[in-house]
Amino acid sequence: MKPSDLDPVIDALEAELRPYRESHRTYTKLPVVGRDRSDILEEMRDLASEEEPKWSSGFASGAVYHGGLDHIEFLNEVYAINSQANPLHPELWPSAVKYEAEVVAMTASMLGGGEAGVPSVCGTVSSGGTESILLAMRTYRDHARAERGITEPEVVVPVSAHAAFDKAAQYFGITLVPVPLGPDYKADVQAAEQAITSRTVALVASAPGFPHGVIDPVEQLSDLAFRRRIGCHVDACLGGFVLPWAERLGYPVPPFDFRLPGVTSMSADTHKFGYAAKGTSVVLYRTSELRRYQYYRNVSWMGGLYYSPTFAGSRPGAISAEAWASMIAFGEEGYTIATQALLETAAAIRKGVEAIDDLQVLGDPLWVIAFASDQVDVYAVMDQMSLRGWNLNGLQNPPAAHICVTLRHAQPGVADRFVADLQASVEAVRHIPGSQGVMAPIYGMAGTQKTRGTVEELLARYGDLQFKA
Repeated sequence: MKPSDLDPVIDALEAELRPYRESHRTYTKLPVVGRDRSDILEEMRDLASEEEPKWSSGFASGAVYHGGLDHIEFLNEVYAINSQANPLHPELWPSAVKYEAEVVAMTASMLGGGEAGVPSVCGTVSSGGTESILLAMRTYRDHARAERGITEPEVVVPVSAHAAFDKAAQYFGITLVPVPLGPDYKADVQAAEQAITSRTVALVASAPGFPHGVIDPVEQLSDLAFRRRIGCHVDACLGGFVLPWAERLGYPVPPFDFRLPGVTSMSADTHKFGYAAKGTSVVLYRTSELRRYQYYRNVSWMGGLYYSPTFAGSRPGAISAEAWASMIAFGEEGYTIATQALLETAAAIRKGVEAIDDLQVLGDPLWVIAFASDQVDVYAVMDQMSLRGWNLNGLQNPPAAHICVTLRHAQPGVADRFVADLQASVEAVRHIPGSQGVMAPIYGMAGTQKTRGTVEELLARYGDLQFKA
C-alpha cells in the first residue's frame, strides 16, 4: 500500500468530520466584532440537533452511556452551579475538594476498599480512563526507581489491554512486554509468569478488556503479582461501575478488585457506566504510600510551593461535581437497576448475533459483544451497518467488530433493530462476491513491517484533520 492509496480514505473521513462546511460559517481567525450571543447559541443548538440522533436513538456503540433527557438536564444544572470551580485552588472552592474526595471514597468502597485487610484504598479523580492508566503507569515507574533502583522498567500487558498502556510506555520510557491470549480471549497466565523479569514493575489485567468484553483471569494474575512482589493494575474503566452490581444480581463475575490481595491499583470510569458527564475517571491505589508517587511537587519554584495530584494544573471542578452528583443520584439501588437493564439488553443482542449464520461471538462477554466471521468480510458488514445508521467499533487481529451495549440500547425496540439490521447487513455482503470493507486493507495490517508506516501516516493525517478549520 502506498501513501497515495490513503487519499480516498482521508476524503471519506473528511466528509464525516466536516458535514457542516457548506452550511455553517467557518472561522480561521477571530471575527473583528464578536457575534451576538443569542446568534451563537442558535447555531450551536442547530449543530447539536443534527448530531443528536446518531447517539440518542441507540445507534452508537458506547460513546453515550446514559443519555436520558432528565439526567442530562440534571447534570447541566450541576455544571452551571459549579462552572467557575477549579480544584487547583481548593482554598477558593473547598466544595471541589469535597466532591472529589467523596467520588474517590465511594468508588473505592464499591471496588473492595474498606473490606477486611484493605482499609486504606485511596486515589484521585482524573480526566478519563486514559489519564488514569497513564497516572498509574508513571506511579509504578517512579516507585520502582525509588524503592528498587529500576531504571529500565517493564510492564507485562495482555495484547488485548487498552492502547493507553502503550501510550504510557511511549510517554514515560517504559517497555511493554506483551502477553498472548488464550482461545477464550483471556490473558495467558503462564505466559505472563514467563514474561516477568527483574525489571518488571507491574502486571496488567482488564475487567473487561475493550476489544472483546472479556474479563482477564484477574485472581490468578494478581496472585502471580503478589508472589513476585510487583504491582498489579486492574483496568476496570469499562467494568468498574457494572461488575459490582452484576455480581449482586447473580451474574458470573469472577473476583477482580481490591478484595484480591495482589491488586495494587485500579482504574474505573465515572463518565462511562457511572453515568457522569465526560470526562472523569478514578485511579485507585491500595495504599497512600504508593499514591504519593503520582503527585507532582515543586518546592523551589519562584512562584511558590506548587503541587498537583494529576497531570493537569487547573481543572474543571464542575466536571467532578457532576460525577459526585450522578453517583449520589443513582445510589446502589439505581446502579443495580441500570445494570440489570443493561445486561438483559446485552444478552438479547448476544443471542441474536449468535443466531446469525456466518457470525461468531468472541469469548464469553457480558455487555461488549464482539463478533467475527470466517465466511464474510466483517468490515464490509460494518459498512452495511453504517449505511443503516449504526456506528460500531472495528477490531483487528482477528478481524472483528463489537457493540458496547449502553442504556441507549435498552430503549424499547433498539436491540431488535440492531439484530435485524445486522442480519440484513450480513445477507447484503453475502450477495456481493468478494465484498470488502473500506477499512479492510487497513485493519489487521498495522502490525506488519510492510504496512505499518502507511497506517501510521493515515492516523497522523486523521489527527491533522481534527484540527483543520
